Amino acid sequence: MRRLFFGLEIPAHIKARLLKARAEVSGARWQSAEQMHLTLLFLGDLEEECLPAVCEAARHIRPVPFELSVTGLGCFGPPSAPRVLWAGVRPEVPVASLHGAIKSKMDGLGFTTEGRAFRPHITLSRFRRQPGSVESLLADYEGREFGVFQVDEFVLFESRQGAEGSVYTVIERFP
Repeated sequence: MRRLFFGLEIPAHIKARLLKARAEVSGARWQSAEQMHLTLLFLGDLEEECLPAVCEAARHIRPVPFELSVTGLGCFGPPSAPRVLWAGVRPEVPVASLHGAIKSKMDGLGFTTEGRAFRPHITLSRFRRQPGSVESLLADYEGREFGVFQVDEFVLFESRQGAEGSVYTVIERFP
């Protein structure tokens, strides 16, 4: 079984700026630069023999290149007790369109994909029990731009659990 997802790689200069947003927040498990990405579609645990069909279907997706701005911070859960702290992206429409195209291809292969609404973001931190508040951090970074980058490809990643958290490996790039 391989734990797979489609995503976008984040350029190093933007990751460096995002790392500067780290703060002392109780319960925060900060993502390393190597872990930062934008998930387009989580596939979950798939049998090895499914991989060729997944890659073949993805090769037929031809995204129109677009610019993406990494802007501001947000959280899932209330700011006083967040579950996840994330950086937002703008515009959301082209990312959502790419997500929809990938989801359609994977649904066509019979994979069960997430049913919840797609919210494009870059995870910066996950929180353990008793999380601290991120209200002041959200206010400090409201509307702050971390950088802009050109999206002209998406990636199939494999996720493996390592000693320092998840390790993501590129399986294939799709122009």
